[in-house]
Amino acid sequence: MQGVHRLIARLGAVDLSYPSPKLVAVDEAMVCAALAALADGPRHTAREALEVVPNEAGLYAVHGDLSAVEALAVGAADRPLYVGKAERSLVGRDLRTHFATGRTGSSTLRRTLAALLREPLGLRAVPRNPARPDGSANYSLESSGDERLTEWMHARLRLSVWVRPDGVVLDEVETAMLDALRPPLNLAKMGSLGDRRVKAARAAMAEEARAWREA
Repeated sequence: MQGVHRLIARLGAVDLSYPSPKLVAVDEAMVCAALAALADGPRHTAREALEVVPNEAGLYAVHGDLSAVEALAVGAADRPLYVGKAERSLVGRDLRTHFATGRTGSSTLRRTLAALLREPLGLRAVPRNPARPDGSANYSLESSGDERLTEWMHARLRLSVWVRPDGVVLDEVETAMLDALRPPLNLAKMGSLGDRRVKAARAAMAEEARAWREA
């Protein structure tokens, strides 16, 4: 992984200051700390994370092993696949949403992974609420496929976290992390850098969910 100072050099276009006296300034030292934690800090399995990740707000990075990177055909094993923020609880967002069966409709990370692993895992998209399909792009998965996705994530992915200091607005720090790390599974805030293959794969899954009919 690139050193933290190299990554800092790529943040020149990011505004890291706040005018409000009620907020803590997001300075280079804070960005260095967040980068160090997410890129080079301890990485935990989902099960380990239940024991060590605090129930606090912060940023998280999802890393894949070599097999995951090869299966997804994106990124590299030495950098995060995805970076996100948990405004209330890292435990709630990471472990009870992203890594939980039945939560694909609420997790953009799970939907992206499902789209890229559609063929290898034999996944089928369904509406988030099959009783009342609404045509949303936020599809879910049929139950057995959702379980296979969860098993794959627990086996192949690891988490690193950075806990937010009091008074810091996460959105600005997250933007700095995305600019420095360029995680390939992120789409929001990435603009033209968003992976077109990821977008196309998600669109195909959304279309399958719209065409779903209960057997």
